[in-house]
Amino acid sequence: MLKRILLPVIFMILAYGFWFSPDLKEITAGVAIFLFGMLFLEEGFRTFTGGLLERLLKRTTNRLWKAISFGAVATTIMQSSSLVSVITISFLSAGLIWLTAGIGIIFGANIGTTTGAWLVAGFGLKVKISAYAMPMLVFGIILVFQKSKNLKGIGYVLAGLGFLFLGIHYMKEGFEAFKDTLDLAEYAMPGFLGLIVFTLIGMAATVIMQSSHATLVLIITALAAAQITYENALALAIGANIGTTITAIIGAMSSNYQGKRLAAAHLIFNVTTGAIAIIFISQIVWIVDGIAARVGIAGDDYTLKLAVFHTVFNVIGVAVMIPLISKLVAFLQRTFPKPREDLVEPKFINETAFDFPETLFQTVRQETMHLYENAFEVLVHGINLRRADILSEADLEEQVENSRQVMDFDPDQIYITKVKVLYGAILDFVSKAQTRLSPEFADHLYEIRDACHGLVMSVKDVHHLHKNISAYMGSENEDIRREYNSIRTQIAGVMREIHCLGESGEEDRDVLTLDEFKLAIDENNIIATGALDTLIREEKITVTMATSLMNDLRYARNAVWHIADLGKAVYGATDLAAKEAEEIMALTEEDVDEMRKSAAS
Repeated sequence: MLKRILLPVIFMILAYGFWFSPDLKEITAGVAIFLFGMLFLEEGFRTFTGGLLERLLKRTTNRLWKAISFGAVATTIMQSSSLVSVITISFLSAGLIWLTAGIGIIFGANIGTTTGAWLVAGFGLKVKISAYAMPMLVFGIILVFQKSKNLKGIGYVLAGLGFLFLGIHYMKEGFEAFKDTLDLAEYAMPGFLGLIVFTLIGMAATVIMQSSHATLVLIITALAAAQITYENALALAIGANIGTTITAIIGAMSSNYQGKRLAAAHLIFNVTTGAIAIIFISQIVWIVDGIAARVGIAGDDYTLKLAVFHTVFNVIGVAVMIPLISKLVAFLQRTFPKPREDLVEPKFINETAFDFPETLFQTVRQETMHLYENAFEVLVHGINLRRADILSEADLEEQVENSRQVMDFDPDQIYITKVKVLYGAILDFVSKAQTRLSPEFADHLYEIRDACHGLVMSVKDVHHLHKNISAYMGSENEDIRREYNSIRTQIAGVMREIHCLGESGEEDRDVLTLDEFKLAIDENNIIATGALDTLIREEKITVTMATSLMNDLRYARNAVWHIADLGKAVYGATDLAAKEAEEIMALTEEDVDEMRKSAAS
């Protein structure tokens, strides 16, 4: 409702402003071009986020100081704290970084975003910046139309910078001309009231433009043209800092509880920093004046002093919040608790990952493992074993032989409440993501989707097996008992191997070991070896037993293959080249048929 009202109101205000002052059109056009440049710049950096940025993020956030440094450097390079925030929420939601590291990155991003004010105040207002914009736009747009992903990304970055510079130029020129029409400085409000009012204006402007960078550039250009006072500019900068949290909040709306925690941390940090700046503004201005005098900034160079102010109060905010991080994390965990395990819902997949292929790929892997954990109960109880039997290191054949208790559980209820719902969520997510990915990422995403389908089918296969396993695993007939215990052992074996892969480090995993279980259940079963005919002929088992066993061996074979394929999809190589190598080495049904024919001949 609010969005439907807000847009027409903004349009009416702009239309009235254009009629009242033609020079306002140049200022607002400058803002629009600047924001368009921000979109191009973000698009350019998104081109490179599929590899370098994700790898850097994973390797440089294991310490708080590293996370803060990463946030500052990444935001300085990309000139977009919003993009860094959304990427961080995406990684946190995927379980790739801890909440403390995510908060550290947000702290660093707030420091990094101050470099934008320095660039504009120290360079953008003192040089004919439009002269740099034109070549960047020309070369950038040419590169945007190239087929190469990297060239296209560089083109977006160059064009984005060109639009940024051009937008700053038009804002600067517009405010210079605006003096002749209206002097906004006449409406300056001194004292505490002015501080509060202009802080709110800065917040509103940033919420509307979705960019604190754009608001700061607007403030600096207006200050350079003497359209606002220095004191009011400080208040506007404080408001812009608070208003920038809206992007992270919007990004977290579709994320899981971890993303909501980080967005709340961002809001708490920026509001706290703003409150400190308002309460101690006199002391901070005194510090700014001291720094300006030491580094040679003129007393009346208010644009550079504003950049100093913006940096100082953000650094103070970080210094104040760092000792409180553990308490902040505890508060966020209480406020946004982890969903109850009995209420199954996706833990990792969320739409904030759509624009980052490797992040999206990892979130689907994580969610697939979540699906496997929920299916685990049906799989292990379906063969009348316990979770501890799978997770232990005890001899599996002995455990199977000694486990003759029929497990009391409701497979249909578990399937409906814990498996089917989660599988549907994964399918929906993958279908939405497919149009946003390059073919190589899409192919591997489909592999995981197919593995999820296979897992669901294996749950149904084990459900079919449960009745006869329960009937024959305690049978007095040693031969039929042995065959059904063999089925139980093979299914349990592939599940234990998946557990071992999960416990191993990424560099030590060899998912091709799962192919051994596929090969074993195809080559060593009683039908393939011809032993079934012997048992029937020698009347060691009845025809009814043989018929049941033949059907159940098919169910068991499918379950083992599906579970093994899921393990390979979840724990296989993440690097595309290594993934292709794994696929070349992997065992296929055609390979098994060839082996069987060779053995027969």
